[in-house]
Amino acid sequence: MRQLSIMAAGLVLGAAAAAAFAKAPASARAAAPAAERAQAREIFEHIVGIESSVGKGNVPAVANYLARLFLAGGFPAADVRVLPFGETASLVVRYRGNGRGGRPIDFIAHMDVVTANRADWQRDPFRLIEENGFFFGRGTSDVKQEVALITTTFLSLKAHGYVPTRDLIVAFSGDEETDGATARDLVTTHRDLVDAEFALNADGGGGVLAEATAKPQIFYLQGAEKSSVSYTLTTRNPGGHSSMPRPDNAIYELADALKAVQRLEFPVQWNDWTLGDFKAAGPLTPGPLGEAMTRFAANPKDADAAQEISKNPAFVGRLRTTCVATRLAGGHADNALPQSAVATVNCRIFPGTSAADVRGVLQQAVGADVEVRQAEEAIVSDASPLRADVVAAVTRAVEAADPGAPVVPTQAAYATDGAAYRNAGIPTYGCGGVFIMDSEEFAHGLNERIRVDAFYDALTYWSVLIKSLAGG
Repeated sequence: MRQLSIMAAGLVLGAAAAAAFAKAPASARAAAPAAERAQAREIFEHIVGIESSVGKGNVPAVANYLARLFLAGGFPAADVRVLPFGETASLVVRYRGNGRGGRPIDFIAHMDVVTANRADWQRDPFRLIEENGFFFGRGTSDVKQEVALITTTFLSLKAHGYVPTRDLIVAFSGDEETDGATARDLVTTHRDLVDAEFALNADGGGGVLAEATAKPQIFYLQGAEKSSVSYTLTTRNPGGHSSMPRPDNAIYELADALKAVQRLEFPVQWNDWTLGDFKAAGPLTPGPLGEAMTRFAANPKDADAAQEISKNPAFVGRLRTTCVATRLAGGHADNALPQSAVATVNCRIFPGTSAADVRGVLQQAVGADVEVRQAEEAIVSDASPLRADVVAAVTRAVEAADPGAPVVPTQAAYATDGAAYRNAGIPTYGCGGVFIMDSEEFAHGLNERIRVDAFYDALTYWSVLIKSLAGG
């Protein structure tokens, strides 16, 4: 999932990283060659045309199509692997380097998309349609555009005889929008294929266009993301006839537990990525909220600033772990006392906090008479370290493709395959190359789109980024 907002920008770093984040002078945009643009469009059109949503069994068709392109482009068969996984699949392609530049770099994205109902769309969601300066279709912004761009860039570099100083690894997953199991499979079962010094995640970060001018305004480099974990709260009771009510009622007890969850406030937390968010967002945000952001960035122990920021639902998640009730069920008959009641509480866990610790906090809040269980496997990951080389390379690439946009750090409130990579010890940086205007962000929704020129500009971005990190 790729989600951006100008209100999430920031910049607070150590000396080395701050120097790397310093914005280079704006330069002229460098356009990709016409043949490369045509190839990118052809790939984009083909994969958008494959309905690779859950239950369709079509992700392998995307993977096999891309694999054939890599093979035809000169990649050895031993370095192009389609890995079946249930109804879906992943694709791993290794671009061999000369080994002088260090360990490999992963380039991750996903080939699956969210379900789209053709009857609800103004255009066929599974056909790439170019209209009024936009590409329309399911996956055009999440995230088949990046799959097409990375594939095209690898093929172009290979065709021109480019030899990187380290191995470059494409790792496209097949179920990021649902289970995320293929990414976990890659970093565990197939770790030898994707083991790397770090990963660049095309499904995170990215650029924002100014609403008034459509010019590049800011570029997010995402180095951390919160994890989503659900818990069930269950109360039980012998029950009985509803004509004989008594105080020990499972629904009333669950209601009390949920009120305790509502009152629960986790401790304030921060890292370089979130402090950076607030430092840049403060001056852009009017009133007490903006002032509080600026104060918090300067002193994250400022309790008054944290309290002011917490009043805003859009920003409270950047300060701490949050938990909220999302589902409720109870009782078994209209004329019987409830024998059980169950609520689902979804928590967005701050990087560095374990799911077990969150369960413990919930249990303490609701009391021993309420059973608290973790409902799903947790992929909780720490924030990635700020790397000056990654920051400098992304800054150089943005200046080449979209001059004038400062690169700033951010932490995502959503989760991507990047969590699986960080959890497995591979630092991961969200840096998708396409710029999108906030008001034109329709990922997961109707009439998903990206600007045509933004798509082609990202070819320059990926080429420069790769050469900045792997020579040339």
